[in-house]
Amino acid sequence: MEQKIHQGRNVKRFREMLGIKQEALAFELGDDWNQKKISLLEQKEIIEDALLQKISEVIKVPVEAFKNFDEQAAINIIANTITNNDNGAVYNHNPIFQPIDHLLKLHEEKIALYERMLKEKDDMMSRLEDLIKNK
Repeated sequence: MEQKIHQGRNVKRFREMLGIKQEALAFELGDDWNQKKISLLEQKEIIEDALLQKISEVIKVPVEAFKNFDEQAAINIIANTITNNDNGAVYNHNPIFQPIDHLLKLHEEKIALYERMLKEKDDMMSRLEDLIKNK
C-alpha cells in the first residue's frame, strides 16, 4: 500500500527538527501569519507550491523534502543542510583542525541528533497509543 504524503506534517517535522517555533516561522513568513495559522497549515495534507517554496526559503529545507518525506531522505537532507546552506556559519579563517574532519563530525552529530529525535517521537507515539488504549 502506498503511503500518502502529508505536507503539513512534514513542515512540522522539519520545523521541529531544526528547533524553529511556530511563532518564529510565522514571523519569518510575514505579517499575514501567526502561530495559530501555522498550526492550521501543519494540519493540511497539501500545501500550495508557492507557500511551500516560501517555507523552504525560511527554514532552508528543500521543497522536495516536504513533498517526498521519508526517514532515510530526511537523514540525508539534514546531514547535507550544513554544506548546502550554512557554509558561512562553519567557515573558520584560522582553522586549528582538519576542516573535512570537522565537517564529517558535524554531519555525524546531526545524524545522531535526528536519530535521537526519531526515537523520542516513537516513544511519545507509544505513550500516546497506550493512553488511548487505556481510556
